[in-house]
Amino acid sequence: MLDDLHIHDFYRNAGRILLALFNQFPTPATVYVEDISGPDTPDEYGLHSPRHLACLGAMTWLKQSGYIHFSQLVRQEAIEEAVLTHKGFLLLINKVESGESNAQLLDEAVRHGSSMEMQALMERLMRAFSTL
Repeated sequence: MLDDLHIHDFYRNAGRILLALFNQFPTPATVYVEDISGPDTPDEYGLHSPRHLACLGAMTWLKQSGYIHFSQLVRQEAIEEAVLTHKGFLLLINKVESGESNAQLLDEAVRHGSSMEMQALMERLMRAFSTL
């Protein structure tokens, strides 16, 4: 069976990145990979862990897909002048049936949700993003 742990990590990383930028909006911010994915211990050659690199990949993917914008990567440590795009902001302020915003749901899922809850929410947000 295919181990999709990397997909669960992607959803959690992407959710944390979006939430971090929402909490700073509209001020551009530097977002450190370790603040999203946790501490990293590079190996004896200075190479980052797969977990760290996956989080960096999530940051890049969010930019390429139009959720966020940032001016540059700072080595493999952070993204600079990062901010939600217009569509990314609209996605997070949209209210759902419960009256809560997507940002509120995302905050709850990041703090207390299971991997499956996070996956379901992020997939719903990605489908909603494509309709904005």
